Amino acid sequence: MGRVNKRYLFYISQNYSYAILRPLQQVILARGDEVCWFLEGKEVDATFLKPTETRLLSIDDVKAWRPDAVFVPGNVVPSFIPGIKVGVFHGFAAGKINRKGRLNHFEIRDCFDLYCTQGPETTLPFIQLAEKFGTFRVAETGWPTLDPMFTNALVNPYRIEGDDRPTILFCSTFSRNLSCAPIIFEEIKAISLQGRWRLLVQFHPKMNKEVVDRYKTLENENLTFVETDNVLPLLNAADVMLCDTSSIMIMFLLQRKPVVTFNNHTQRTHLVNVTQLEDIQPALTRVLARPPELMAEIDRYCNNIHPNRDGCSSERVLAATDNLIESGIEDLKPKPLNILRNFKMRRKLGYWKFF
Repeated sequence: MGRVNKRYLFYISQNYSYAILRPLQQVILARGDEVCWFLEGKEVDATFLKPTETRLLSIDDVKAWRPDAVFVPGNVVPSFIPGIKVGVFHGFAAGKINRKGRLNHFEIRDCFDLYCTQGPETTLPFIQLAEKFGTFRVAETGWPTLDPMFTNALVNPYRIEGDDRPTILFCSTFSRNLSCAPIIFEEIKAISLQGRWRLLVQFHPKMNKEVVDRYKTLENENLTFVETDNVLPLLNAADVMLCDTSSIMIMFLLQRKPVVTFNNHTQRTHLVNVTQLEDIQPALTRVLARPPELMAEIDRYCNNIHPNRDGCSSERVLAATDNLIESGIEDLKPKPLNILRNFKMRRKLGYWKFF
């Protein structure tokens, strides 16, 4: 009897999810299995889909297609669609606290059967949570998003041939209480006018539009404002990152490149943090020299966050998922009904069938 193809659904609600899941899609398709995409809500742009990618337009379509597993680079997924639910995360644990006073990265919302963690720092807490709840399993796989970064498979439009100036990438979170973008605007403007460094600026897609529009006015021969669904080429093109608390800085650090933060409260030794505007440029100058003690701290941190550098995280995610598909989830405890959350998701999706 021949091999039966498996079906995998990519359930996304943000544009950055395309780049998160495409390395996984490449592995799935290479072995002859099937992928379909489902786009939830108004914040994800269907024009980012490639002509070769298949989109399911409704929950009825999803149920008719019957995926074996559903990959989610987000926090929630409806329980009323078929398939093993796999959480693959939309970023790293950046220490953000949610409204309940808990670390948002480790909030269990009773949606997933499997969490594919990125490294020891997240694996151990999730194993402890799995023991506590009994409703899901955990596999340390690494993050598929980073596979192209570790395999030199990136096409990079942000490198300028003949421009040997150091490149600074400025990124900022959208949270009003945590974002440094409004505070350091004039400093970024001053740096861009000096011209000794090349600046790339990229913000979280949920960043306040007024802040985005203000920064776009700074564009000149030394500063480029970038809007993209794939940040990996940006990370690759820069020598140093300037940031606040956005988890994108963890992706940057994993290249073994230094980060300067403004008003970051974690006090981690792998970061160079400043609290005064006049200290930003001296800090950037310092880390561009790659001080050995700082680079050693970055290396220790990376080994704990994401030790795998082989570019094969997608294969490990797929293997862990297939193991769960084959073994089943009958030995897991039933998840709470979460009537309110399921009602909200049905309302959001306009889906009221119960069979």
